[in-house]
Parts: sequence; structure tokens; C-alpha cells
Amino acid sequence: MLNFLTRTLRTFKAGLLGFGIALLAGGVWAGLYVANLKTTPRIPWAVIPMAFYLWGMWRYLGGKGWPRSTSQARRTYLRARPVTARTFGWSLLAGALGVAALAGLWIVLFQLVKMPGNVLPDPTQYPLLTMAFFAVMGSLVSPLAEEAGLRGYCQVMLEREFRGPIAVLISSVFFAFGHVNHGLLWPKLLVYFLAGLMFGSIAYLSKSILPGIPVHMLGDLTFFTMVWPYDTARRLVWETGADTWFWIHVAQVVMLGALALLAYRRLAKSLDAPVAHAYDAVSVGGGLGVVGNH
Repeated sequence: MLNFLTRTLRTFKAGLLGFGIALLAGGVWAGLYVANLKTTPRIPWAVIPMAFYLWGMWRYLGGKGWPRSTSQARRTYLRARPVTARTFGWSLLAGALGVAALAGLWIVLFQLVKMPGNVLPDPTQYPLLTMAFFAVMGSLVSPLAEEAGLRGYCQVMLEREFRGPIAVLISSVFFAFGHVNHGLLWPKLLVYFLAGLMFGSIAYLSKSILPGIPVHMLGDLTFFTMVWPYDTARRLVWETGADTWFWIHVAQVVMLGALALLAYRRLAKSLDAPVAHAYDAVSVGGGLGVVGNH
């Protein structure tokens, strides 16, 4: 019983820490974003302080700065380990296929379940240059902060308590509920949970959060530009019938999802055996210092 309570507390500690890192960065960007649009919308000055914030955050989480006694632990928890070109390539392919499958799933679910669309700012109300800069910065904030917080610090801590797949599942639950601001609706939470599995699996299989960052950026850009803006115009198949595009999106989910799973299987075989063994030893309770040496 004591062991269960200890594990539970450590699990929630990992989740809160991961959330804290992600939410702090998101909150800073939201504040700068709003202040910029309310004061001088023609000059996208908010991207400059945010870029410095992200740079400082990444350096600190990666072991730089005070206190020096925690540098190695911070570097280990961030898990920003360089990977081989082969591992990076398979991670990117698996992630891109997964993003495309999830985009199709989101569209299908919106035609099966009545839901409000995600609230997006209207870019036509502001200068194009400002919104372009904001889009670029926005595509950096969530991937960097969420990968560092949830797939880095949170998942590494969870991998010390549980086997890798269980740690990925738990971190994905945290990731899904971190998006309840988009609506406490099971179809949306399901997609976010699957996205968490996708990102978490890349981090676990590659032993690094670095390959997941461009995949996360691709996912955000895909949904922000090609999926969410059209949600309010989607019609339920129960009301209008299933048209050709509905079945194309169903096929997109099935076919690209299957290809993504095959790419993930190939990714699992791409890591050098000695490195994988060392990381797997850590994930079931070994010392974190081992990871930092690879």
C-alpha cells in the first residue's frame, strides 16, 4: 500500500512538473501575444522577448545556470540527446504519417459527433506580417515547451517508476487533459491522447525529445491551417449522409495509421543496442546518471 501511494505521488509530481513547464511557456506567450495586439499590432515585437524566453528555458532545463549541483539531473530529465540520421529519419516519417492519420480522425469524428470547433483568432483582423511572425513563434512555443516538459521531464521521471510503454501511456493522459481548454469532449481528448502516444513513443523509442519537436511543429501547423479553421463548417453524416470526402478521410485514418505503426516498428529497431539497453535499465528504476553519459 505504501509503495502504491509513493508511486502515485511521484506520478502526479511528474505530471505537475511537466504541466508547469508547458503552461508557464504558454502563459508567457499568451501574455505577450495579447499585449502586442492591443498596443502596436503592426509591429510583432512580442516574438523577440519570447525567443529569449525559449532560449533561456531550454538552456536552464538542459543543465545550464544555477544551481550547478542540479545541472546533470536537469540535462538528464530534458533528454535532448542527439540521435543518428537514421533514427531521426524514421522518427520524422512515423510522426508525419501519424499526424496525417490524426488529422483525418479529427475530421471524421467531427462528422460523427456534434462539437464546437476550437476557438482561433481571426488573422484577417490584424496585419499579415504580424500574424505570420506569430504563427512561426506559436509553432515553436508548444513543441519546445511540451516536449521538454511532458516527454522530457515528466516521461523520464515516469520511466523510473514504470516500464516504458506504461510511462508513455501516463504521460499521454496528462497531455490529453492538458487540452481540456479545447473542450471536455471525448472525441477531442481521444485525438490529443493519441497525439500524446505518438510524441511519447518517439521520445521513448529514440531516447531523445529532439526528433519529436519537428513532428510536433508539423502537427500544430497542420491542425492550425488545414483542420481547425474548417471545423464549424463540417456537417454530421447523420444529417446529410456520408459523402465521398468522409470516406476518403476514413481511408486516410486506416491506411496512414497502419503505415505509421509500421514506421514506429522500424524506429524501434533503429537505436543502437548498447544505448537502448542503458536507457531501458534506467526506465525501470536505474540511476539517472547513466543516461547522461550517452
